[in-house]
Amino acid sequence: MIIELLRVKVPPEHREQYIQKDAEIWTAALARYPGFLGKEVWINPNDTGEIILVVQWATREEWKAIPQAELDAIDQKFNQELGFESEIVESCEYRSVVRSWNS
Repeated sequence: MIIELLRVKVPPEHREQYIQKDAEIWTAALARYPGFLGKEVWINPNDTGEIILVVQWATREEWKAIPQAELDAIDQKFNQELGFESEIVESCEYRSVVRSWNS
């Protein structure tokens, strides 16, 4: 499994709106592609303007097979409907090496 991690900065007063629009537009769009396993949204209790998006993909190849033109179209729709500025301040990926933990 591959994890796509995005750290996003938003105006604190718009955090819930961002989360809602992200689910409606980005998550719904990504769910149509092979390899999409799910998505988690984390909020920072010490910084109300920070959101962490954790997207799970079956393989890196399936994730990266999404055409850039389609990603650009989704992003354009998202930004038009969002109505305020947000910024991805960190983007990275992680690969799972352990599938379960037994004590």
